[in-house]
Amino acid sequence: MKYYRLGAHSLCAWEALPYEEITALPRSGEILFLFAREMLTGRETFPVTDAALLTAEEGVQTLCAAAGPDLPPELRDAVREGRVRAVNRLHPRWQELLSPLPRKKKVRVNLLGLGDVGATLLMGLRLLGGDVISSIGICDLRENVPQRWEFELNQINLPGPYDTLPPVEIIGPEELFRGDVFLFCASRFVPDTAVKDGDVRMAQYQLNRELVALYAKKARQTRYKGLFCVVSDPVDPLCRAALLESNRDEEGNLDGLGLFPHQVRGFGLGVMNARAVYYAKKDPRFTDFLTDGRSFGPHGEDLVLANSVSDYDDALSRELTEKVAHANLEMRRMGFKPYVAPAFSSGALSLLSCLRGQWHYSSAFLGGVFMGGRNRLTDRGVEFERLPLPAALISRLKETEEKLKAIL
Repeated sequence: MKYYRLGAHSLCAWEALPYEEITALPRSGEILFLFAREMLTGRETFPVTDAALLTAEEGVQTLCAAAGPDLPPELRDAVREGRVRAVNRLHPRWQELLSPLPRKKKVRVNLLGLGDVGATLLMGLRLLGGDVISSIGICDLRENVPQRWEFELNQINLPGPYDTLPPVEIIGPEELFRGDVFLFCASRFVPDTAVKDGDVRMAQYQLNRELVALYAKKARQTRYKGLFCVVSDPVDPLCRAALLESNRDEEGNLDGLGLFPHQVRGFGLGVMNARAVYYAKKDPRFTDFLTDGRSFGPHGEDLVLANSVSDYDDALSRELTEKVAHANLEMRRMGFKPYVAPAFSSGALSLLSCLRGQWHYSSAFLGGVFMGGRNRLTDRGVEFERLPLPAALISRLKETEEKLKAIL
């Protein structure tokens, strides 16, 4: 077993090697384990929070706490202390991942698309994000739309001090990737209120895929290092398209020179979880969700809700899932587009929790697809919550995973 040092970081390769051969691990500082996996088939770097993550394939099983291999005491202690991080040595830019991921106290956010969702999300960021956002750039190609929102939002202020809320500034398309967070809220097609049935989110996929691919390629061209956040529908397939298209060369070959998986995030699951809370407060049969429930999967038909992870009821969970997945249609039947709750619960509130390093609901790359779940973004990569999940729930999650993989 080779053990060596690169700068301040300790590196070990675990690939198919017996753990008893690992010796002389340092008692302090970060330990990096290099593993080998085809690039862009999973996370390229992630925190190793328990032993099972050292050997398990990535995917739905990453969400499920399970027994791992017996580890040498030094390595077991390092995992327990949160000092171990994994890096995929087969990614062509793996050396860029050896240092902790950069995290600023305050970030510049640039938002594209000031429709119903984008404008409402913008309000939330301006009002609630002063602790983690330094300023917000807004871009919309429609005449006077950005001027309207710059004019209105900068006139919202506390009685003092007057620099508490982040300023809103108009920017051009060429400036979208001069910042730390890019918010994709643009859409080429949103069904109007006459559409009251069917999968409204997936109906937007093809046109919005072309649009998100365009901006993913712009991110590649500028060697963008910040977060590429998708809010437009369908969130999760668009995230996958953005990641892959940013990593294609002019001939369409994947080369790994675009966005890293941890840079791309989807914000759609937050409102699904919030809607589950809404129904749980109205119907006592779903009360357990308020203390022990969880939300997984996409912002769409293949959503997976668990009424309780410790006392799982499959029939009750499926009923709650059905209500939540079609709550958007209920709003449409009232004659309104369902955008306020998504803009805040999925957008502003979830994004701000992400920037603060807090647990929240969003989608991140996992085993080749963008899977929604409770997670947080750390300087070691994306950490998903791991819980002992019942077999029936795991089966539902695997079905969702397969359906997400089938969307091209």
